[in-house]
Amino acid sequence: MNWGNGIVLVFVVFVAIMATMVTICMRQDDLHLVTENYYEAEINYQQHIDRVSNSLESTDNAMRFDKGKKTLELNLPVGASGELHLFRPSDARLDRIIEVSIEENTNRFLNLSNLSPGYWRVKLSWASEELKYFEEIKIDI
Repeated sequence: MNWGNGIVLVFVVFVAIMATMVTICMRQDDLHLVTENYYEAEINYQQHIDRVSNSLESTDNAMRFDKGKKTLELNLPVGASGELHLFRPSDARLDRIIEVSIEENTNRFLNLSNLSPGYWRVKLSWASEELKYFEEIKIDI
């Protein structure tokens, strides 16, 4: 084999590998954006910053996760209401949204054992006494 044939062979193999990689990438159908309404969420980001600031000024954490029992404890005041977003970064099809309303001091635990094992972000946004709050924790089930 001479140099010319070797160079042509290297280019042909390179093109074949690149065509295979492009084909594999184009056939993937499980690509997920962080949010569907990206631009709308970007415009409302200042409100999110205000909610996080309100939450940081509070002395107590709103959520506590017990890894052994796989339960999430909500430490919200009576009368608080909001939304709990269980966010799975690797697969948006597993995301869940749960409405939260604290009307008494009992039953503040959520059982998370039915979630798929792996990394989750738990986002809690709530309102209490005309102030809005936001807190996020990262858990591993």
